[in-house]
Amino acid sequence: MKTATPAMARAINDRLALDLLLEQGPLTAPQLRELTGLSRPTVADLIERLRAAGLIEAAGEYGEDRRGPNAKLYAVVTDRAHVAGVDIRRTGIAVTVADLAGRTVGSAVRALPGPLPELIVQSVAEAAGGRPIEAVTLGAPGLVHPHTSGLTGDNGVPGWRPDLLEEVRRGLGVQVGLENEVNLAAIAEHRLGAAVGHADFVLLWLDDGVGGAVVLGGQLRRGRSGGAGEIGLLEMAGTSFCCAVEPAVARRLSRAELVERIAAGAFTVAAVLDPGLIVLGGMMGREGGAELAAEVEERVAARSFAPTEIRASTVEGNAVLQGAVLTALDLARDAVFGEPSMA
Repeated sequence: MKTATPAMARAINDRLALDLLLEQGPLTAPQLRELTGLSRPTVADLIERLRAAGLIEAAGEYGEDRRGPNAKLYAVVTDRAHVAGVDIRRTGIAVTVADLAGRTVGSAVRALPGPLPELIVQSVAEAAGGRPIEAVTLGAPGLVHPHTSGLTGDNGVPGWRPDLLEEVRRGLGVQVGLENEVNLAAIAEHRLGAAVGHADFVLLWLDDGVGGAVVLGGQLRRGRSGGAGEIGLLEMAGTSFCCAVEPAVARRLSRAELVERIAAGAFTVAAVLDPGLIVLGGMMGREGGAELAAEVEERVAARSFAPTEIRASTVEGNAVLQGAVLTALDLARDAVFGEPSMA
């Protein structure tokens, strides 16, 4: 095991302080000392170093309503860089731009069909409104190879091209990543929604397109070629799970039959992975809410020996976009603040 050099120790402490400032809002030097366990001189040097680098700034005083000297509050300079999340569907594109704290500062939408790379670049630029963009994450249907970021097969998006990622990178001049849209929704569910605090869960996506995403040990599992979680391909009563529960079919089913079909897919997940938690996401999962989740849980429990909780998604708004922003934020913070692992 290598001993940390002074430079490495400073980098570790700086990133720790920046992450705390983002998570817990403006903090004083004494609060940073308490939360980090660092000494007074170390925190004082850290604050001066981060202020000189333009990463933090004074943000008022703590206890302004009291007499006597007050401690200065420090906050991250959140407009130092921005990120964009892009949700690419078969009918259109939606973009959200956020600052380093994850606050939305701009948005844009474009209809498809059209010249897809150009539309993505234009919509990101529109949403950014001249703000500097550090990282972009695209979410799209289909199998995204975890090592090459290439898309396997046809995802049905009008205008999709094999070189789309390279074209968007060239057009924006920043780092751009591509991820399966259900995987991004699972990231949002894990950090902001029904799966917060759960190291293991599966997101069952019930929307225009049926699929799943697997999180085990706190990590998104993509599989060897990006196909982990493709539950929509499972055979069910002579058809695929996707065809059995897609919205157009679901609208024609009785409540009991729809619950039975969703439960059959959820049981397969429980039997193979035993995640302990399955979240029903997408349009049907959100609209069905706790009532649908409870009915599915009852049916799964009647079949499975493995206790499995079923919950409805609680991510507000577009879960794919939120997951894309969160993923882009991870990249941007590492670029601006320094990577924790490097430290």
